[in-house]
Amino acid sequence: MVTIELEEIEFYAHHGCFDEEGTIGIWFTVSLTIKARVDRAVDSDKLQDTIDYQQIVEITASEMKRPSNLLEHVAGRIASALMNSFPAIEEIKVKVSKMNPPLCCHTNKVSVCIQQSREKP
Repeated sequence: MVTIELEEIEFYAHHGCFDEEGTIGIWFTVSLTIKARVDRAVDSDKLQDTIDYQQIVEITASEMKRPSNLLEHVAGRIASALMNSFPAIEEIKVKVSKMNPPLCCHTNKVSVCIQQSREKP
């Protein structure tokens, strides 16, 4: 089992319950921790034996472009899309962070983290 991590990928997107978040948008980061059956890549040094990081980012970007009210919904969509696209993924952790959220007091970010794994028969 190999762990692949992509940390704090930046996106400008339109997620949130406030009108201005949907209209103006806000910065987000997405961090991914993926446990996958790609052990062959350790010896082969071939891209086809692992999961292409660029494809991971493209799928994540596609989900980030779809406006949502809740970070939980966005994180769940990203996790499902990646697991559906890559059968080698056994477990995924998705962290979506909203930078400088419009709250009553200043905070650098608010984050939601979800974890999904494949069902074992």
